[in-house]
Amino acid sequence: MTDRKTYPLVIFLGPAMAAIGLFFFIPVLAALVLSFTDFDIYALGNFSVARFVGLRNYVQIFNDPLFWKALKNTLYFLLAGGPLSIAVSLGAALLLNAKLVRWKPLFRFVYFAPVVTTLVAVAVVWRFIYHPRFGLLNYALGLLGINPIDWLGDPNWAMPAMILLAVWKNFGYNMIIFIAGLQNIPAELYEAASIDGAGFWQRFRSVTLPLLAPTTVFITIITMIGYFQFFAEPYVMTQGGPLNSTLSIVLLMYQQGFRWWSMGYAAAIAFVLFLFILLGSAAQTWLQRRRAG
Repeated sequence: MTDRKTYPLVIFLGPAMAAIGLFFFIPVLAALVLSFTDFDIYALGNFSVARFVGLRNYVQIFNDPLFWKALKNTLYFLLAGGPLSIAVSLGAALLLNAKLVRWKPLFRFVYFAPVVTTLVAVAVVWRFIYHPRFGLLNYALGLLGINPIDWLGDPNWAMPAMILLAVWKNFGYNMIIFIAGLQNIPAELYEAASIDGAGFWQRFRSVTLPLLAPTTVFITIITMIGYFQFFAEPYVMTQGGPLNSTLSIVLLMYQQGFRWWSMGYAAAIAFVLFLFILLGSAAQTWLQRRRAG
């Protein structure tokens, strides 16, 4: 009887698990082995050229000033852009979930549209917006009496420009998840809080935030993972410049692997990044369980 019960599991899960193993676990294992070698462009033609170097790639990473610069930029992007993106997503979700708002499907479409828009097309538009002389953003600042800013050419402003672009493009995805979480909160709780004399802020703090905590934790984790993999925006807009002010860990990994063909070193960077993401996700999960307990 036990074997008969396992037949459906094998039939339905077997192909999916085989695909995951073939296209995920085997490549990850191969990349892990690669990170302990000096695999480069010469080894592509002859695997025997690659040599086992042990932990040399990992030691080189932590002795590389460019890696620490990329890590600093990535953490800046994560710590500044992540909370801002979550706050904007939650604010938009609260507005669209309000009873007084009309044409909700239209606004949801408009706010979600940047998420599914090709980044290259978005970059072309935003490069015009950020143009130091003719950009719309500097034109708006000029109306306020503020001098033009070289958004993508000034090392002090390039990363804030990337954060603004990333928040605008990605907040719609988290907004949809927040709306789903808000709609699962019973309306009776808000009615009871209103009868007790609670205002909007008190209802938000005592009803919305506690019941929205699981959704917030999920969004925080996926946002952290996504922002740790900060790559597309600087790759398309600045190539990591100016003066490496927008260089991220993933962009550094790409440059080492596909510009300089240091595949082993790039694989080691990938696993260091994986370790950071794993530790960050574990820390957030532990903090949430501690608060719940």
